[in-house]
Amino acid sequence: MLVVDDNAVNRYILTTWLRRAGHRVVEAGDGEEGLRAAWQDGPDAPEVAVVDVRLPDLSGFQVCERLKADPRTAGVPVIHVSATAIAVTDRTQGLDRGADAYLAEPIDPQELLATVAAVLRYARARRRAEDLAARVTALNRITLDVYSAPAARPLAAAAAAGAAVLLGQPAAAVLLTPQEEALCTVAPTPGALTLPAPAAADAHARLGDLVLGSATGARTATVPEEVWRPLLPGAPMDGELLVAAARTKRDRPPLCLAVQADTARSSDDRNLLIQLAHACALSLEALRAYSEEHSLALTLQRTFLPSRLPRVPGLELAVRYRPAAEQTEIGGDFYEAVETSGGLLLAIGDVAGHSLSAATVMGEVRHALRAYAMEGHPPEAVLERLDTFLVRSRPGVTVTVCLVLVSPDRREVRVSNAGHIPPLLIGPDGAGGYLRPHSPLLGLGLPHPPAVPYPVAAGSRLLLVTDGLVEERRTDLDERLAAFATAASAGPEDLELLCDLMLARFGEGNDDDIAILAARLD
Repeated sequence: MLVVDDNAVNRYILTTWLRRAGHRVVEAGDGEEGLRAAWQDGPDAPEVAVVDVRLPDLSGFQVCERLKADPRTAGVPVIHVSATAIAVTDRTQGLDRGADAYLAEPIDPQELLATVAAVLRYARARRRAEDLAARVTALNRITLDVYSAPAARPLAAAAAAGAAVLLGQPAAAVLLTPQEEALCTVAPTPGALTLPAPAAADAHARLGDLVLGSATGARTATVPEEVWRPLLPGAPMDGELLVAAARTKRDRPPLCLAVQADTARSSDDRNLLIQLAHACALSLEALRAYSEEHSLALTLQRTFLPSRLPRVPGLELAVRYRPAAEQTEIGGDFYEAVETSGGLLLAIGDVAGHSLSAATVMGEVRHALRAYAMEGHPPEAVLERLDTFLVRSRPGVTVTVCLVLVSPDRREVRVSNAGHIPPLLIGPDGAGGYLRPHSPLLGLGLPHPPAVPYPVAAGSRLLLVTDGLVEERRTDLDERLAAFATAASAGPEDLELLCDLMLARFGEGNDDDIAILAARLD
């Protein structure tokens, strides 16, 4: 309590009543001294101010107005007391200028204490409501961060950081990723960078069993230090932990958030932690479901690709296929090698778009390509038949395909390219160049010119790639193709090493499917 009164006797009486009622009291003899006392930080910052109206420097009305105008003390209730300013106009003026109560002397001690209790009760309720509203706003912001996390690690970081902000203390998030990796992430202090921390591989499961059992939903429980410390040796907390565990489906591993229990006793603390844990569990479940669907789709996509490559004397083949990033839908990149009456037909292509539908079209196109090639059609005829197939069965879908027919003696290749990245031919002397004949994309119903023949020297290497390897949003495609040709020409003779080098040099960080088909013609 802050009591501001220039009359020492009155001040003594008021402070005595308040102290006997159990309040801690700070005294001031004038308005300026009272304001300095009100604006101090720490445990002596007042919760209620009892201010005499008649002061030697400032009026009680002015003191009240300055308290209410300052953000630090705007919520501090002010009780005016006066032995002289007791008219209705005085009381009205005091209340109009911000006072929460007005008592005229002589004051009954019970009336003073009841008034103090009333305004204090109201002020504390208001502070709690304002604090809770601010924390709910923070919870909404944190929930958005959690929901926007693209993977389990950033989700765990957002969860730990959010719990630390909400509870104002160190926090930890413990979970099992969709890839079955145990994670423990800690926020040492509110607003600090989150850090990975050592934890037992089954920490999430054992904490979840203690708090939630096998149930779904979200709950909290206190866990003794002798129980949690072996599970979370890197957690920056001591004593009992308040652990919130949540899961959205049965048989799913729980997600756990942990804070120090001795500073999180209120029902508001527990409810906020439960809500955050539940939001995190929902987000993790979405990531887990996406991971499972993505894995299934990739498995299906790989079944559309050749299970093995043909063995042709004097011709060595190597392939690489890398699907897009986990956050990207599957695509329609494919490769093929088919033995025909006219030689070995090498093919590489890409269905426009990224989706399960694109992968399905890719499978259809590859099987149709094999069938047309095995019938003995030349490359341009294969393209024309594929184009007709797409126009009739998949209207609106476009596909790029590059076909290279290697003659039986391996001294000539014939190229038909329907809108795809041109193949790179590297001679035995290391000189490389692109074979650039072009025709329209498949799916447009346009004619395709005859394949263009190129002589090939023994020991030459041929590289066919999809655009995911060489295209980059911020770089001109011709520049990337030139850099790719330079790197490949200077690369190792071994095809397997060459494919690995090209993936490492040009494929890192790309968010598109990548296919490479390499051949050596001896």
